[in-house]
Amino acid sequence: MDDDVEGCLACDLTTGRRPLPGGVIHDTEHWRVEHCVGPLGVGTLVVKPLRHVTRLSELSVSEAAEQGALLHTCAAIVDELLSPAQTYVCLWSHAGGEPGHLHHVIQPISRSLMDELGAHGPLLQARMLELGRLPPAPEVEAFAHRARHALARAAS
Repeated sequence: MDDDVEGCLACDLTTGRRPLPGGVIHDTEHWRVEHCVGPLGVGTLVVKPLRHVTRLSELSVSEAAEQGALLHTCAAIVDELLSPAQTYVCLWSHAGGEPGHLHHVIQPISRSLMDELGAHGPLLQARMLELGRLPPAPEVEAFAHRARHALARAAS
């Protein structure tokens, strides 16, 4: 298993081969937190292993040990900063129908978004992906700045 796979979106963002809106929000020994680059809305975080891993079972014991607490902290920060009706936490690991760099999506969901798109849960996410509306870069950057400070505070 390679630590860096060129052409993998997650690896390309980690290494800087592709631009990362909002920049790196937080790194631990094994994980990176960044804002989602797709159309899942402002405040949607991605938590991914720093090395290229395509299955949860491929995580090392130390990677797995960090995962739960980091997901909890990130979800709590999304709740604190945005007060959504619900915060989804999903594991995604496919790219083009093939196993891809595993990542957790932490997505704030508002009642107005559910009403606008007439969906919730996976159907809401599918609808957002289908529509392809990318969040405005200045809003992503502002949220990333706030989340960066909140995660730094939580880590200290």
